[in-house]
Amino acid sequence: MANTPASTMKDRIFNFVPPVMIAAVLSFWAFGPKVLLDQPWTLPVMSALITIVVLLLEQIHERHAGWRMNRREFATDLFYAVLSATVIAWISQKIGEEPLAAAKTSLGITTQWAMHMPWLAQAALVILLIEFGQYWMHRLMHNVTPFWLTHAPHHHLTQLNAAKGAVGNPIELVLISLSIVALFDLETTAVFAAINVLGVISTFAHANVRSDPPAFYSFFFTTIRHHSLHHSTDYDSTRCNYGNSLILLDRIFGTYREGEAAVVGQDDRRRLTIWEQTIFPFRPLIERYKTRKAAAQASGNSIGPDQADGDAPGRETIGSAIAA
Repeated sequence: MANTPASTMKDRIFNFVPPVMIAAVLSFWAFGPKVLLDQPWTLPVMSALITIVVLLLEQIHERHAGWRMNRREFATDLFYAVLSATVIAWISQKIGEEPLAAAKTSLGITTQWAMHMPWLAQAALVILLIEFGQYWMHRLMHNVTPFWLTHAPHHHLTQLNAAKGAVGNPIELVLISLSIVALFDLETTAVFAAINVLGVISTFAHANVRSDPPAFYSFFFTTIRHHSLHHSTDYDSTRCNYGNSLILLDRIFGTYREGEAAVVGQDDRRRLTIWEQTIFPFRPLIERYKTRKAAAQASGNSIGPDQADGDAPGRETIGSAIAA
């Protein structure tokens, strides 16, 4: 059945969906009605529509049956999508964009040259600025333990879907959202277009859609093949393909690896709850506190050292968390 003309034609059509969606997003922000482009709610609505469209595509042409959406996954993804669009966005603005804009004003920094760039070049600049920061932040999270503890919950995902890019520990979601775009003078529509383009790419890079975009796309942009390998259970494979949307950066900095994974997850592939993802960075501290409390109680009850050691909870958890 997989080699029938009908399925082959369907595959070919779906392979071009990501670049076509990027073209559609750029066209909207470049030529759309001004009454819509000037509204503050247009960007979040467009972002939500991108996710909804890709979720529907998962129902039409899925990549792996094991990643098929269910009610529990949908509820979790919806929670994080709303969290990212509200609380995370607000925090990022307060600790990132507003301080940078204030510093830019007080120091008299001006980048009028950026405003005079062609509109499409402005959007490309925003994409590069955001992705360059995210690439190095992502590498930092994989190589420095405190940062890894914020990112590890995202690697405990046991399946990939359109909204999975927003699933993770809130601290990580804030860190990965920070950028220096506020330092540049740019047209608002170009900034919003870049954000939506990145949304299209990263959504497809996490989506359970059978779509393998052509070479002109996959050379520059991250695909599900690239990103599923990064999410694989093999430790070495997780140390590659850091680009959230620009796989080109991995090619430039030597972290690109070809391949794909159908089985994703961390350690024993146990799916974390929302609460477990939230407290994950603090697990070593929590377990250390429990160990000390148990030792203090054992000492107060005159429990022998052998018994206190045997009863101390969480020792393996601490080790595994730090080793990760």
